[in-house]
Amino acid sequence: MTTLALTGLRARATGNAKLRALRRNKLAMTGAVIALVFVLAALLAPLVAPYDPARPDFDNVLAAPSWAHWLGTDDLGRDQLSRVVYGARASMQVGVLAVVLAFLVGVPLGLLAGYYGKIADSVVSRVTDTMLAFPFLVLAVGLAAVLGPSLTNATIAIGISQIPAVIRITRAETLRLKHVDYVAAAVANGGGDGTVLFRHILPNATSALTVQATVGIPAAIIGEALLSFLGLGVQPPEPSLGVMLSSAQSFLAPAPWMAVFPGLAVVAATLAFNLLGDGLRDVLDPRGATR
Repeated sequence: MTTLALTGLRARATGNAKLRALRRNKLAMTGAVIALVFVLAALLAPLVAPYDPARPDFDNVLAAPSWAHWLGTDDLGRDQLSRVVYGARASMQVGVLAVVLAFLVGVPLGLLAGYYGKIADSVVSRVTDTMLAFPFLVLAVGLAAVLGPSLTNATIAIGISQIPAVIRITRAETLRLKHVDYVAAAVANGGGDGTVLFRHILPNATSALTVQATVGIPAAIIGEALLSFLGLGVQPPEPSLGVMLSSAQSFLAPAPWMAVFPGLAVVAATLAFNLLGDGLRDVLDPRGATR
């Protein structure tokens, strides 16, 4: 049996062992199931939502939860369940797209800084440190205020705010991996910088980056809810969990369900991805559990 075949068998055995370990982690699997429910609800929102989320029904204003409206209605008679489902769609959209944006920018910069060092590392690190001087949500709010209120601009603001964390993770992994034996062997065999970076370093940094993605998604969900709550994200009458919480402020006493259910949705979504992220960290990046 060739060395390549043996390497493939070891990789498959390791992957199967990690998958079994993840399945044994009950909290991680619980988080995965809840996260999957939110993803499916977002993708199938027109099929799942029983009513038009933007259509008012003045005969059912502030109706309590019932068989007709499982989560009640708001101050315009709009079905809360339908609005929560569509609000989850906005949250998932921002969560995924913001993380994708952060990775598209942060990963190349992290590879550049970690692999080449010197001036490249100094410039990237200084910019990263400057951005990290601002708390994530403060930076996101500031960028959204500059860009203007919309779901697209909120996604961009949150994505930019997550770039420094992605750069730091990628840079740290690159600094660690560029000194391992197989990278030195690739360089000795004439491998160019592109080959070393994208065939040897980046694939072996995937575990840490996957964990970072599962951490970034719940942060983006909270960021979208906050920006929409402040009027810098989704604009009414479009549904968003943050918009729903903002509208509920004036009706906490007569209609507490207006705040309770979208609030629970935000908590459930962020908790689900955090539990999944913790499980993936323990399985894919054991060093992260002891940092």
